Amino acid sequence: MKDALSRFQLDRAGVRGAHVRLDAAWQELRSHGDYAGALGELLGQALAASALFTSSIKFDGRLSVQLQDSGALKLLFAECSHDGRVRGIARMTAPASAHEARVEPQARLAITIENQTTQARYQGIVPVEGGDLAQAFEHYFVRSEQLPTRIMLVQQGDHCAGLLLQQVAAAGGGGVRDADGWNRVNHLLATLGSDELARVPVATLLLRLFHEEDVRLQEPQPLAFGCSCSRQRVADMLHSLGEAECAAALAEQGSLQVDCEFCNRRYVFDSDEVAMLFASEPPAATTRH
Repeated sequence: MKDALSRFQLDRAGVRGAHVRLDAAWQELRSHGDYAGALGELLGQALAASALFTSSIKFDGRLSVQLQDSGALKLLFAECSHDGRVRGIARMTAPASAHEARVEPQARLAITIENQTTQARYQGIVPVEGGDLAQAFEHYFVRSEQLPTRIMLVQQGDHCAGLLLQQVAAAGGGGVRDADGWNRVNHLLATLGSDELARVPVATLLLRLFHEEDVRLQEPQPLAFGCSCSRQRVADMLHSLGEAECAAALAEQGSLQVDCEFCNRRYVFDSDEVAMLFASEPPAATTRH
């Protein structure tokens, strides 16, 4: 299945994993911005990573990855929800070229997990180590969770994909199941090329790589582009700005227009609607776009 997250286990080696492929979802995301060259490559890889990392989330919520302070790369953000909705955005500092998009040594990597039910929010931030996003994420898991992890990420044209492997302890905390399993799986992973990862179906890919490791592949979870913006969220944002600031913008522009950077949807509020935002009991927002 294209546009899917697939979880799997390599029972003999004592390794769990996840595979992500994004085709239509990636193409739709790209249609909302100018993501050429290296900028698109980084965003596609970050999007695949965000979906990979939700493979271990057991609650309703969302996970985002964000790169901060990386030179000409002003913003790199990707997000995946528990129900498989992905979105992302990348921005360069003008007048930088998209070819200048790269992970700088001084950058910091943040992974944020939000629990929709409890409203709890966890964020881990670590310095970037290594020359690319995959290595940066591997170091994150070693530093934050002391969990041996291997990650491959690729973006090629209309496709982006990712593969994650993690060593798991034996039941009862008795070490690992197979002392050589992790090394063996890493040697097998080293034979995987970027073209294969981007284009070969997950079942075929796992069979080629790990056919002697007792692969158990679970049913795939569909993924799709989906933005979490809404008229109510925009109304809440305007309310947080304050009545005076909204009134000043209305006087200058005649209406308030807010564009979502992720999906380009435009929300328009006229003077009557803005006035209702600051009434004692504001009515529910309408659904006009």
